[in-house]
Amino acid sequence: MSEQLLLRGLPAFFSHFGAAIILLAIFMAIYIRITPYREIALIRTGNVAAAASLSGAVLGYCIALASAISNSVNLVDMLCWGAVALVVQLIAFSLCRMMLPGLSSDIPDNKVASGVFLGAMSVGLGLLNAACLTY
Repeated sequence: MSEQLLLRGLPAFFSHFGAAIILLAIFMAIYIRITPYREIALIRTGNVAAAASLSGAVLGYCIALASAISNSVNLVDMLCWGAVALVVQLIAFSLCRMMLPGLSSDIPDNKVASGVFLGAMSVGLGLLNAACLTY
């Protein structure tokens, strides 16, 4: 493969990677704001439940976003599906709050089981979302 052929894909790589980083930052900003507790502050104090739940949410979103990137036909298509993935992850949090009404206090209280459950639900829905993005 020639060097020119390899370099021809760089603009698409940088545009998609840059957009993905921006989408991830938007996701994290929204997710952190909709949760009734301060994940970053809790993580800084060693709260494992907060770390597990936020890590799962980020992983779940990144899994779906990676699928959107690999299956999109252009940057706009990827951005649209990335937005859909974002909404799915927010729904995952809402579902977990309905299933575990005490979740809002469990995470700040470092109840690891709740954090792991929330993180696993986020990853699971991210995987399902990613599978639905493949056509």
